[in-house]
This record gives sequence, C-alpha cells and structure tokens, in this order.
Amino acid sequence: MNSPSSILVTGGAGFIGSTFILDWLRPGAERSPIVNLDKLTYAGNPETLASIETSPLYTFAHGDICDADLVRSLLARHQPRAIVHFAAESHVDRSIVGPDAFLRTNIDGTFTLLQAARAYFQGLEGDKRKQFRFLHVSTDEVFGSLEANDPAFCETTPYSPKSPYAASKAASDHLVRAWAHTYGLPALITNCSNNYGPHQFPEKLIPLVLTYALRGKSLPIYGDGQQVRDWLYVGDHASAIRAVLDRGRLGETYNIGGNNQRSNLEVVLAICALLDELVPKSAYRPHRQLLTYVQDRPGHDRRYAINARKIERELGWRPAESFETGLRKTVQWYLDNTEWVERVTSGAYRDWEQTNYTDRGGARGSARDQMKADPEVTR
Repeated sequence: MNSPSSILVTGGAGFIGSTFILDWLRPGAERSPIVNLDKLTYAGNPETLASIETSPLYTFAHGDICDADLVRSLLARHQPRAIVHFAAESHVDRSIVGPDAFLRTNIDGTFTLLQAARAYFQGLEGDKRKQFRFLHVSTDEVFGSLEANDPAFCETTPYSPKSPYAASKAASDHLVRAWAHTYGLPALITNCSNNYGPHQFPEKLIPLVLTYALRGKSLPIYGDGQQVRDWLYVGDHASAIRAVLDRGRLGETYNIGGNNQRSNLEVVLAICALLDELVPKSAYRPHRQLLTYVQDRPGHDRRYAINARKIERELGWRPAESFETGLRKTVQWYLDNTEWVERVTSGAYRDWEQTNYTDRGGARGSARDQMKADPEVTR
C-alpha cells in the first residue's frame, strides 16, 4: 500500500496532467507519491511519463473514470490525501462533431469520481479527514464569449457556455459545487485559460500550426483569425495547481491565466516568425505564406480573457513565462522532438485532420493570395 499522503491524479497521461505529474515528482521536489488513472485515449501518451515510470513514487492505473468499481478500489488501496481531476475530453471541434464522448467523460465521469470521493471522505477520520481535498480542473470556456472591451472573466462571472465541450465542463463544475455544498466534500475548482507548451497533442492550435508549417502544409485560420485567447504556459499551470492544492481555501474557485491575450492570427504569425529564425534553411520560408483562411468553427467564441488577481492575492501565484518566452521554448521543443509528433499522430488522427480541416476548404484563400489585400498577414 502506498503512503497515506499519496494523491490520485486522473488524466495524468494527457498534456496538462503529465506536466503536473512530472513537475510534482521532479528531483528535489520532495512530493507525495502519485497514482495516475488514465484511459489512454488518443490524447493520452504514457511515453511522456517514461522518465518516472519506474519511480517508487509513481503508480499507473489504466482505466476509465466512469468505472465506479475501479475508482473505489484505487481509493481504498492507495488512501490518497487528494484527488486532482484533469481527465476530460477537451477539443471543441471534436465536441461539435461528436458530443457524446464529452458528456460521458466530463459529466458522467466527474459524477462517478464525486460519488467515490464522497464515500471515501466520509470514512476518513482525524487528520486524514482534515487533509483531504478534491481539486477539479476546469476551463475559462464555461464563461462564454467576451466582446472586445468587456472586462476579463472573474470567478463570479455567470456561466454561459457556447459549445458542447464548454457545456459539459460547466455541468461538471456545477456538480463539484453541489457535492461540496450538499455533502461537505472539501472541493476546489480552477478555471484556466488556453494552455500551450511541450507534449501538447497536435490537434490544438499551436502544435498544429508548428507541425503543419514544418511539413509545408497550409496553416488553417478560422474565419478572420481575430478570435482572442489568453495563453497560459503549461508549466505555469502546473505550479498554479500546486498552489491551489497546498493553500487554496475550501469551496473556492481560482482563475488561472497567463496574462497574455493574443488573437489566433497573432499567434500563428509569431510561430511563423520563430520558424523563420530557427529553421533558416526551410524550403517554406517565409512560413506566413502558408496561411490559409478556412470556414469558421460553428458558434466560435470571439474572446476569452482571465482575471487571475484572486490567485495572486490569496496564494501569491503569478505566471513565470511571458508569451514570448513560453512560445520560444515550445517551438524549440517541437523542433527537437519531431519523432514524438510522428508517433502520437496515428492513422485515426490523420482521418480527423481530413474531417476537420481539409474538408472545410479555403473560405478566403491562401496567404499568398492575401498578402497584398490584408496587411496583417505580412506582419
């Protein structure tokens, strides 16, 4: 049996979860043992955790958070002091094409975890009961969309989800709050902005653009490319989760943001500029010529922005990376790990690319056609 001070992480083979685990168990961190429950869907990659897979502080459990018997058995066997719940379907485009998996994992899975955690918590006594935490990791997308001059989302912003993904995460947030209020489960919620960094599955904007540009493929820009997001380096997110788990007030929500609002077009152009610099012999320079405007996502939210003053004020957390430093680290990592990208992008992912990007077609044409007409493309 592991130490009673272990923590159970769900979705720990995914992008954010694996970053959290690697940071938690880094040499010299003196952290509790980790039990990682992951279903290993297309976005889960145990290779990311290869450096710790033989560590006595790490245990991997292959399974589904919707499997109530499995969750109960893991809690009984490992006696964790906390559950950190990352596991989720998280890609908006996939939720539009097939929402069923999002409702099952994000809603039913969270419900299953909450029921198991509730029963486990009720059986704890003394210091173990006082110490236990359920930390639910969520998204800023539950708040809906902002206009250009609207104030950033704060923890009390009313929920207004606009996609099946956002709706499923909003529902899971409400379940966690209800279990905390009704059953006294010692829960915390975090709502983060767009994450980026090493090991991100190449369906998300930054790694997708990177991998496409290196192959000389067209870089798909939804609509006019002016959708704005707050970009959070994944290592900063991991440190924020640690702060909330260690010092967060029970029952509270903490927004986690990178203080880096950028339009999608700005992000893509910044990636192209870095590739021009770091891959000077590329046959595709300038990489911005690969931009192609495609049909926009249905119901595409225009702007997200996070007000993260609460976590700074109460817990002393601030992001360490600027967008420029974080993006440079990210681009360099993908340049150094092209074989990793090839391994994780399976045949099934190629089929998804065809469905989601190629089949959209060019809505406004390529950047080559627009450089004269649209000065933003040349910046």
